[in-house]
Amino acid sequence: MHFVAGALAVISGILYAAGNNDIGSYGPTICSYGGTFCDHPSYVFVGAVLAALWGTFVSIR
Repeated sequence: MHFVAGALAVISGILYAAGNNDIGSYGPTICSYGGTFCDHPSYVFVGAVLAALWGTFVSIR
């Protein structure tokens, strides 16, 4: 689950950069698939935080 949280955090950063046109010509292409997430990348980041918390609480050691 921590891997999923890390992946979501990276995707959140990519969507943030695409929404601010910081990654060049790839930004409009990425935002055409997920316009809402480019406008509000915090939605994905909250998912990453929840996945990290879930992974922490259900881990068996």
